[in-house]
Amino acid sequence: MGILNKHAILERNVSLLAIFAFLVVTIGGLVQIVPLFYLENTIEDVEGMRPYTPLELAGRDVYIREGCYVCHSQMIRPMRDEVERYGHYSLAAESQYDHPFQWGSKRTGPDLARVGGRYSDEWHIDHLRDPQSVVPESVMPKYGFLEAKLIEGEYISDLMKTHRLVGVPYTDEMIENGQADFLAQGDPDADYDGLLERYGEESVNVRNFDGQPGISEADALIAYLQMLGTLVDFSTFTPDASR
Repeated sequence: MGILNKHAILERNVSLLAIFAFLVVTIGGLVQIVPLFYLENTIEDVEGMRPYTPLELAGRDVYIREGCYVCHSQMIRPMRDEVERYGHYSLAAESQYDHPFQWGSKRTGPDLARVGGRYSDEWHIDHLRDPQSVVPESVMPKYGFLEAKLIEGEYISDLMKTHRLVGVPYTDEMIENGQADFLAQGDPDADYDGLLERYGEESVNVRNFDGQPGISEADALIAYLQMLGTLVDFSTFTPDASR
């Protein structure tokens, strides 16, 4: 009873309660934060991860601008129902070049962390034009207008420089060839050897994603969607138990 009576003093004194609450929160925060300063890296390196290509990076900006993250998460939690539906649980390394990252739990629509390669480009075009034509129960609005907005990527190198400032390892060569790589990825008749050399022959999709002349915002968005979850080979991936 003595301890409970002393606790009553805190409950009746707003200033004292605020001081002790601050102390508790401070101690709890330090316990969580201080150990991170003694780790060289909080993200496990995973083979296959690379920065976004210029076209994928532009597509990611379209994804964020249109608010796709409001209804679609990109985080598969290590729970049986999620892993069986969406695939391997999400790794921190898969979002290490995301600024901001797209993790979350809001799913008006399905999680998109592993959507890359699951559907054809034609399916994505139909889905953007009229979502209900491929998913009748969908409440997603139409995004067909993205096909009409052509983009040249004239500012993509500046965007890459900005991402490099926050840690994305874009090289000078990548930035210098940003616009050329942007245009090459959406044109299978272009000279895209340099693009593949810089970003990886096995992990870059080169094609006309929307089937229309020029590079559109739809091309960029589909290029981004088609690479999500495809960079890590989970058939050979073994997590580092020491981390």
